[in-house]
Amino acid sequence: MNIAIVGSGLVGQAWAIVFARGGHRVNMWDGDPLAVSGAATLIEKQVADLQAAGLIDDTVGLISRIKGCATLEEAMLGADYVQESLPERLEMKKEIFARMDALASPTTILASSTSSIPASAFTEGLAGRARCLIAHPVNPPYLVPVVEICGAPWTDAKIVQQTWDVMESVGQKPVKIHRELKGFVLNRLQGALLREAFRLVEQGYVDAEGLDVTVREGLGLRWSFMGPFETIDLNAPDGLADYARRFNEMYQSISTEQTSTEPWSEEVIEKLEAQRRTILPKDQLLARRLWRDRRLMALAAHKKSAE
Repeated sequence: MNIAIVGSGLVGQAWAIVFARGGHRVNMWDGDPLAVSGAATLIEKQVADLQAAGLIDDTVGLISRIKGCATLEEAMLGADYVQESLPERLEMKKEIFARMDALASPTTILASSTSSIPASAFTEGLAGRARCLIAHPVNPPYLVPVVEICGAPWTDAKIVQQTWDVMESVGQKPVKIHRELKGFVLNRLQGALLREAFRLVEQGYVDAEGLDVTVREGLGLRWSFMGPFETIDLNAPDGLADYARRFNEMYQSISTEQTSTEPWSEEVIEKLEAQRRTILPKDQLLARRLWRDRRLMALAAHKKSAE
């Protein structure tokens, strides 16, 4: 397949690796020409790290399948599938999808990486709106494989299935979102946990490190290989229904304290920022992000060996 990546930031770079790793030819374009050349350098580093972790073999072949393009027209020439990964701005999405719809062949799939904006918000007026949808990744998708696939009300069901097939073919783990909703599923789950985490710190029950330890050394260990429903299914003698009946009252009681929809206060943001900077100075953020990716690589290699 011929893949076009529109947007060469961190997400676009990661998608380029995913598709090139899957054997596809990838054209990458960005409104900023310097961003494309910079992306190529970063991709080479990321691919070298993947090879060091034992997750890929042919780095030369992978990199050779990725080409930077000077224009959107060049990037989309002959494209079977387009993955847009520009910033989260509605007007920008509307503009780029109008341009892509005008340039693409009738059979080309147009997907967006947006993490919050439903496809209906920027594709309604397009002649080719039936081939437009969301394919929302977790960053970086070459290490975290889940992809949320969500069409607009007018997206052709065949396009949804074709996108699913494309994602499976390159080693991703697609999840179908049956109806549009802001933030889709992953960010709504993450948001619920974050809201409670901020509340617990704000009200003095725990500090930032204590909260992170609770997730990292508790919930996160199980969640690295099973979801919350399987977790509770295994945590009661007779399965999920047994667990729900045992703990429903406790969770209902807790939920009455979790009803606030207020934004995170500046006070708690500053408090958490100060605690995090004590643990990790700002000038070490990049090094820690690279450490995170190496840990994800090790986990990916472990899970691959256990399949």
